[in-house]
Amino acid sequence: MVEINVYTTQTCPHCTQLKQWLEDNDYDYNEHQVDKDQEKAKEMMQRSGRRGVPQIFIGDKAIVGFQPKKIRSTVQNARS
Repeated sequence: MVEINVYTTQTCPHCTQLKQWLEDNDYDYNEHQVDKDQEKAKEMMQRSGRRGVPQIFIGDKAIVGFQPKKIRSTVQNARS
């Protein structure tokens, strides 16, 4: 199984949309709220070099923003 990590903030509408889509499509994921956890915010920046949320990491592949088609294909490729 591929590990999915999602970096979010509480007030981000795209983050909420992403999490709902992941749940609707039966993807298990770990959520890291970067507005509450500065260490996770630093980790996110180190991994992607970007500050914007949502960010999703599928294994070591980063996707910034809510991009369902890209998420689905990246998960499928990671499982192959």
